[in-house]
Amino acid sequence: MKSKMNQLFEDKKCVHVLYSYNGMKSYIEQAVSYVQDGIEAGDYVIFIDNERIYPIINKELSSRLTAEQMKFVHFVNNFDFYYSSGSYHPPAITDYFNKMVQPYVENKISFRSWAHVEWSTMEDPLHLIEDFEKVVDEAVNLLSFPLICAYKGEQMPDYLTRILMETHPYVLVEDECIVSEQYQEVNNKQNA
Repeated sequence: MKSKMNQLFEDKKCVHVLYSYNGMKSYIEQAVSYVQDGIEAGDYVIFIDNERIYPIINKELSSRLTAEQMKFVHFVNNFDFYYSSGSYHPPAITDYFNKMVQPYVENKISFRSWAHVEWSTMEDPLHLIEDFEKVVDEAVNLLSFPLICAYKGEQMPDYLTRILMETHPYVLVEDECIVSEQYQEVNNKQNA
């Protein structure tokens, strides 16, 4: 039986989801499940994560998927992705992402993405995350693909949580995607 989340991805390809995780065990389970479900649905998966966690996820995926299916997983180091310009700079990240997905888009290849968003210190300007997430939300709708943005819940200040709830139309809560009321409110105000 197909999960509600997978049904959502099938019905509506452009799905931008916030996943605020607590604990590495649930993070890994959710990430592995998302990748596996995507490959079984015929999608390539662009998996953006750090070099410490990915081997654990890759090992778990290798035990569940065939060698042929594993070719559908494209790993991207999240440090290279988010700091490609030397700092957290949304235009550089957007440019990096566009170049990365261009072959999929040009060849009409179905894909989904998982992005583990980490920052080295809380001194990084959090307003940049808001700018970036707005651009990402537009890209998800324009390019029509599912994306889960994973943030470590216990490290998020309230201000960031509010921003993320306002920039993600969906929130992943216990294996189910729910509609973000804050996102709806912000967009209803902008469209009024």
